Amino acid sequence: MACAVLLSTPAAHADELRPAYLEMDQLSQSEWTIRWKASAQSRLGRKGEAQIPQICENIGEANRRFIDTNIVTDQKLRCDGPIAGQTIGLSGLALSTTDALVRIKPLDGEIQTLRLTPDAPSAKIAKGDAITNVAWTYGLLGIEHILLGFDHLLFVVALVLLLKSGWLVTQTVTAFTLAHSLTLIGTTLGYFSLPSQPVEAIIALSIVFLAMEIIKAQRHNPDDGLRLSERYPWIVAFLFGLLHGFGFAGALAEIGLPQQAIPMALLTFNLGVEIGQLAIVAAAFLILALIRKARQQWLQPTKLAASYGVGIIATYWFIERMIA
Repeated sequence: MACAVLLSTPAAHADELRPAYLEMDQLSQSEWTIRWKASAQSRLGRKGEAQIPQICENIGEANRRFIDTNIVTDQKLRCDGPIAGQTIGLSGLALSTTDALVRIKPLDGEIQTLRLTPDAPSAKIAKGDAITNVAWTYGLLGIEHILLGFDHLLFVVALVLLLKSGWLVTQTVTAFTLAHSLTLIGTTLGYFSLPSQPVEAIIALSIVFLAMEIIKAQRHNPDDGLRLSERYPWIVAFLFGLLHGFGFAGALAEIGLPQQAIPMALLTFNLGVEIGQLAIVAAAFLILALIRKARQQWLQPTKLAASYGVGIIATYWFIERMIA
C-alpha cells in the first residue's frame, strides 16, 4: 500500500520543499509592492489571492504571469500608516496541502519572515526579533523537508534497515547531515553547483544502492565478515550526502533566503533536518522493536520486504528522472 501511494505521488522528487511564497517590499513611506507565487498545478495557484493588510489598498491592475511551473502575481499597494500589527495571508491556502513563506521588507527596519500553513493561512505582522523569526521559520522548514521529502526519508529508513545499532545509525545519519550541509552552504554561497535533474536521478540511485545492500546483507554468510557498507556506513552516507545537499540547495533556491540572515537560516534549516532525521530513526527502530517483540521470526522477512519496496520505488523515480 505504501509503495502504491508513493509511486502515485506526482511530485515525488528529491526535494518537496516548494511552498508558496509571498513578499511585501516597501518602496516609500506609503507605497509597497506585493508579490506572491504558487504552483500552477495547485488550486492555490489557480484561485488563491493575497490577503493584504486592512490599511492597504491596491494601486492599478495586478500583473499575473507564468514563470517556470509557478503563477506569479505582482501588485502595487498604498498603505495608510505602519503595517506592524496588521494581518497578511493567502486565501485558498486552507484548501491546499502546502505552506507559504512570507517575507516583509520595510525600508527602515529588519526583514521579517513568517510562515503560513493550511491551518493558519494568515499571520500578524509584528516588530519581532528578525533573527529569532528566521531561526524558527527555517528550522521548521528543515524538519518538514526531511519528513515530507520522500527521497531523503527513504534514504534514512534504508540506513536503519541496513544497520543494527541505534548509535551507529545516529552517527551515520549525522555524517549524512554534515555532508549535505557542506554542499548546501557551498551552493547557496555560489562556490559551486550542479544541474538539478542529474542530481535528482543520482539521489534516487543512492536509495537503490542502499536497498540492494540491505538485500545482500540478508543473504550474506556471517562467517565472511561484514560488508563494506556495514563496516563503514558513515562513508557511504557522507558521499551520498554530498549529492543530497545539492538537492537541498535547489529547494532553498525556490523559496529564497533572507539576505540579512543567511547564516542563521542555513544553520537552523540544517538543525531542523537533523531533528527530523533523528525522529525518523527513532520511529523506525520503534516499529522494528515492536515487530521483534510480537514475532521475532517476522523481523527479517519484514526488513526484506521493506527493502524491496524501497528499491522498487527508488528505481521508478530514477527511470522517471532519467526520461525527464
